[in-house]
Amino acid sequence: MPVEISELDEMQKEYKTAVEEWIAAIRHEETLASLADHAVTDIDSWEEAADAEEEARDKAKDAKRAYEDALREKFFHF
Repeated sequence: MPVEISELDEMQKEYKTAVEEWIAAIRHEETLASLADHAVTDIDSWEEAADAEEEARDKAKDAKRAYEDALREKFFHF
């Protein structure tokens, strides 16, 4: 079944949104890594932010893969 342009548009939108969420997660982690207090609670928050960044990265990679697969289907029929 051919991939519709509206489907590609939605996949592209989902990918771009996931990348923006990933960027925000990276910036949040970087902010926490730059805190000057060096407290245990800061370390815990930083580790949680690192986990959130990894989840956001995985989501962006999955969205990219889905979008690329749909483009291959549309243009190369595989």
